[in-house]
Amino acid sequence: MIKSLTASGVEVKENKVFCIEEIYERNFTMVYRVSFSYMKNKPDTDDIVSEVFLKLIKIKPVLNNTEHEKAWLLRTASNLCKDFLKNRRHKNKNIDDYENIESENQFEIDETLRIVMTLPERYKNAVYLYYYEGYTTEEIAKILKKPHSTVRNHLHEARKLLKGVLEYEK
Repeated sequence: MIKSLTASGVEVKENKVFCIEEIYERNFTMVYRVSFSYMKNKPDTDDIVSEVFLKLIKIKPVLNNTEHEKAWLLRTASNLCKDFLKNRRHKNKNIDDYENIESENQFEIDETLRIVMTLPERYKNAVYLYYYEGYTTEEIAKILKKPHSTVRNHLHEARKLLKGVLEYEK
């Protein structure tokens, strides 16, 4: 494998350019949202997002295209969040405690997203990736390392739960 580092910090692997800055700009919001869906608070989310991109810099995986890049970042963020939560000694904070915090990279949390975040983990991930990130069920199955039929079933079950919750609120 041919590797060389340019003066701008861009690494070239087998004629492919690995530019951290471009990857960061393309994927920051997605990584932040996925991390926030697990962590439920800004400080821990910021830590996880930093860890994801730090890991990207250290490992420098060969990313064949932008879809592979997104999948790698999603899987890494998900795994880091799960590891953090496994080792966490205190309870999760409520997302409502953090809705008024200002940030330069703030994203809007609408009422539907707030309800999606209360779903059980198996449903929340599938719904978020399908509706908010635009992945197909086949792509979600690969990202989550689950059978395609399981992802479809999780989406079906989540829709039933969401329908019940949203109708109840009206």
